[in-house]
Amino acid sequence: MTEAIAFLPPRADVLARRAEILADLRELVPPGRLVEENNALVPFETDGFIAYRRRPLAVVLPETTAQVAAVMKYCHRYGIPVVPRGAGTSLSGGAIPQEDAVVLGLSAMTRILDVDYANRTATVQAGVTNLAISDAVGADGFFYAPDPSSQLACTIGGNIGMNSGGAHCLKYGVTTNNLLGVKLVLVDGTVIDLGGQHLDAEGYDLLGLVCGSEGQLGIVTEATVRLLAKPEGARPVLFGFDSAEEAGSCVADVIGAGIIPVAIEFMDKPAIQICEAFAKAGYPLDVEALLIVEVEGSEAEMDAMLASIVEIAKTHGVKTVRECQSATEAALIWKGRKSAFGATGRIADYICMDGTVPLSQLAYVLRKTAEIVDRYGLRVANVFHAGDGNMHPLILYNINDPEDAAKAEAAGMEILKLCVDAGGCLTGEHGVGIEKRDLMLHQFTKVDLDQQMAVRSAFDADWILNPSKVFPLEGRA
Repeated sequence: MTEAIAFLPPRADVLARRAEILADLRELVPPGRLVEENNALVPFETDGFIAYRRRPLAVVLPETTAQVAAVMKYCHRYGIPVVPRGAGTSLSGGAIPQEDAVVLGLSAMTRILDVDYANRTATVQAGVTNLAISDAVGADGFFYAPDPSSQLACTIGGNIGMNSGGAHCLKYGVTTNNLLGVKLVLVDGTVIDLGGQHLDAEGYDLLGLVCGSEGQLGIVTEATVRLLAKPEGARPVLFGFDSAEEAGSCVADVIGAGIIPVAIEFMDKPAIQICEAFAKAGYPLDVEALLIVEVEGSEAEMDAMLASIVEIAKTHGVKTVRECQSATEAALIWKGRKSAFGATGRIADYICMDGTVPLSQLAYVLRKTAEIVDRYGLRVANVFHAGDGNMHPLILYNINDPEDAAKAEAAGMEILKLCVDAGGCLTGEHGVGIEKRDLMLHQFTKVDLDQQMAVRSAFDADWILNPSKVFPLEGRA
């Protein structure tokens, strides 16, 4: 394990009072909702960014907003850091704790509180999984649009913290575009409501500020989200190319032509082989790059849109065009794509990057990414949301080899800088966490960051909420 990324030093006064803190926390939550034994704390040491681990002071698993508020009020009074946690699927280290922190896990808050088809909204507790919302309303012809690959496990609270997206965000947007309101517990235990069932709220857009704030402004305990009617039909199509550059250029031209499919997903040859070996989805193995393009609507609408996309793909030397012929085949195609990260984990450790670039720069960034990873003597599998330029290079390495791990992190940092230099940004949906924290000055000036930190301080003056994340440790306002 590399230790290239620093954490704030634990507060000695908090560590010294651990027994007293545990006794107090037991009074605030029901029996069985406080995790305090060392062995039981191990699962909470890390999240999906497994290169780093810290064992927390304790873990609290509240069931209600009132319990969350009581814990926050107590921790605020005594200056105890708090790290909010959903399902722990964060790929940027957003839920990794530190030794003096109480992890506030929302995994027990799993109730769907209200479904209102007349207003097309659902109100849920923060621990409800992303997919559970669509499952709850699917029989009635509705769905919740954001669909991160981890949607079977990731929670709405975590999605809000990182402003998560997914394969279908090209047409339907990411979490912020589908979020109408939240119940938020502030750092001192005050409970407020932002937004509601209406589309737009009056006053300052505090809801937009909270979405993507990575658990640093407050704890979301409930959310009201938009429900959409299922489309008349949907059809994924596989497009195979002889080079990643041609596939990237095809994506740019499709969007440039004003065509907006519901999804455009990219895989390079290593990713194709990994996913096909796992899912047996029927991906072509004789191509260097694959696009999964999904269109939806009536049969006539889908036929017309696909005809236009095929004509554009032909100008980029498309080698394979295969339309989905059944619901079973469509499910397999998406199973392969959504299993990409897990399937890659079967063959190697990896770091998943999350830079976003302008579509016109896709081909260039793909080529330079390959050069960077090759220079470090590592391998890369590219699988990402091509339609909005949200790249996810998976850098393969051996986590038990410190030199290999250091190379993987260094290569990842170069790729993220490349994305910014190409006109993009450090993160599209995974958040900054600790992974990209020290690169923030590559994208933002000190003045930019000072303004962001001033807003953060307005909510949490003592910086006890997720304190080691997002902003560089040096030069904090």
